[in-house]
Amino acid sequence: MKMPHEKYISDDYIRQNPSWDSEDSPWKVEFIAAVLRTANLMPDSICEVGCGAGGVLAGLRCMYPHTELYGYDIAPAVAQFWKKHEQSNIRFYVGDFFCLNKKTYDLILLLDVIEHVVDPFNFLSQLNGSAKWYLFHFPLDLSAINVLREKPILSVRKNVGHIHYFTKNLALSLLKECGYDIIEWRYTGATFNVPRRTWRTMLASLPRRLAYAVHKDWGVRALGGETLFVLARDQNDINKEE
Repeated sequence: MKMPHEKYISDDYIRQNPSWDSEDSPWKVEFIAAVLRTANLMPDSICEVGCGAGGVLAGLRCMYPHTELYGYDIAPAVAQFWKKHEQSNIRFYVGDFFCLNKKTYDLILLLDVIEHVVDPFNFLSQLNGSAKWYLFHFPLDLSAINVLREKPILSVRKNVGHIHYFTKNLALSLLKECGYDIIEWRYTGATFNVPRRTWRTMLASLPRRLAYAVHKDWGVRALGGETLFVLARDQNDINKEE
């Protein structure tokens, strides 16, 4: 039996996900830009760890033409997608970020990565100190309805390799326990905004809207349908400044 991370090193993942989920890149770029505007951040260097097909970095190039952009991914298969971004002046690397990286960045992006990592505590602790700012994106797979049905959780485990599951507060707690200071978090409205909405997702939209209107956090924990962006800093850096 293969370890969870081995599906990315082999061709297993790309056979199941031939686009490498690149359709999600545009709306992620919009949210990243919105978070950075709110925080008044204009990073000179951005690194995406687990950059996949590179669509997010390519989208950010249009918004940040003078920013140094770097992307790392352990999956050799994603290099085929990078060819179309050759004119975007993005430096892509296949391999383990911790083995290859020699720089410290203004901003590190970790988008839809932690749920795939075998040991998220060790990964996040090791990553801390590699940048001034960090922007995370978590799918919130853990909800009451998903636990009751179970099939949605097993589906994301099999099809896209999620081996850890989060609520908003579990995600925030994990980051804090690994030494990150939470600057801002925000829901993305994923159930209404992401592309490739299935008929099941559209069918669930109305009860989710009603539940979210009553109490957003309770609605998300009950019915799911959300993802989470989190802007954070290294707690040690903040302590030094103080």
